[in-house]
Amino acid sequence: MPPHSSPRILVFTRTTDYRHESIPDGIAAFRGLGAEHGFAVDATEDPAVFEDGLHGYAAVVFLSTSGDVLTPAGRTGLRAYCAAGGGFMGVHAAACTEYGWPFYGELLGARFDRHPTFQPGTLVIEDHEHPATAHLGGTWDFTDEWYEFREDPRGRVRVLASADASSYAGGAGDGHPLAWTREHGGARVFFTALGHAPQAYTDPDFRAHLLGGIRHVTDRRPDSPTP
Repeated sequence: MPPHSSPRILVFTRTTDYRHESIPDGIAAFRGLGAEHGFAVDATEDPAVFEDGLHGYAAVVFLSTSGDVLTPAGRTGLRAYCAAGGGFMGVHAAACTEYGWPFYGELLGARFDRHPTFQPGTLVIEDHEHPATAHLGGTWDFTDEWYEFREDPRGRVRVLASADASSYAGGAGDGHPLAWTREHGGARVFFTALGHAPQAYTDPDFRAHLLGGIRHVTDRRPDSPTP
């Protein structure tokens, strides 16, 4: 795509497995944040956009994608975008995506395994210096699916928030991360496991969490959104 006068974020929402009803709400939230904070948002489910090189995008967001969503050429395009210093952000079911592509799992940091019933619970905020969690206190009460992962990314990622498994039914173990950042393959990466339900995207704390993620993954780019 040609360059634009304002920074642009690509929100990708293709699904070939479970489809979240909250996807339109997530797109609306990103567009609202962009209108408020000076960046534009393109939303698509067309994998061909990755084959064109992602030119002009300050960041790519996988918003509750699921299953295999990229063509072989699209995988090559995303990997090249990351190698060139692109920003990558995954939200919720982004962890349920491209199970057969090792690079994607390494990029994100972990892959989804299971979750208990959608219910209220509590996150422990481990990093108050990051823009995605700086607005929160020591804990954050939220309602979601409380993802668990096939592997614990702790030690490979900068953990921002983790689950208090004692705060909800069906939790397995303590301290497993739910939001983190990392760098991989040249890309600056942010992931949050939150965002299952439509109402999450009107929650002010969650919207600030998403905005902090966008600020993180675009921080090294000259056309990044202004805080």
